[in-house]
Amino acid sequence: MSIGQRLREEREKIGLNQTAMGAVGGVRKQAQLKYENNESYPNAEYLAAVAKIGVDIQYVVLGIRSAQAINDEEQQLLAAFRAASPQIRQFMLQGIQPMQTFVAGNVGQQIQAGDHAEINFKKTTK
Repeated sequence: MSIGQRLREEREKIGLNQTAMGAVGGVRKQAQLKYENNESYPNAEYLAAVAKIGVDIQYVVLGIRSAQAINDEEQQLLAAFRAASPQIRQFMLQGIQPMQTFVAGNVGQQIQAGDHAEINFKKTTK
């Protein structure tokens, strides 16, 4: 996938048309169209501007998703966590930690769940 294709994908993910995306980046629709068709490439000023609205620049340029890129559900969770009091934050963390699972042992042989339950699988012969 090319830089232009990834840029188009990010624009569509955000929900902007080419005119609006170009305006955010400080260029006209024609320039945006050229970027998406790989006829020219955006400069650093454009990339910095569109990064501010959530475009994953690392993905656009390198094709590798940024570790900081989060989806809508994660954004909602983070916003709620940041808005919560310290006591509510602690409660939220305590509620999530037991749900995390740990898989150990030989693959397919032993599973340990977050509540410390252990399940062992044994081969049986008929």
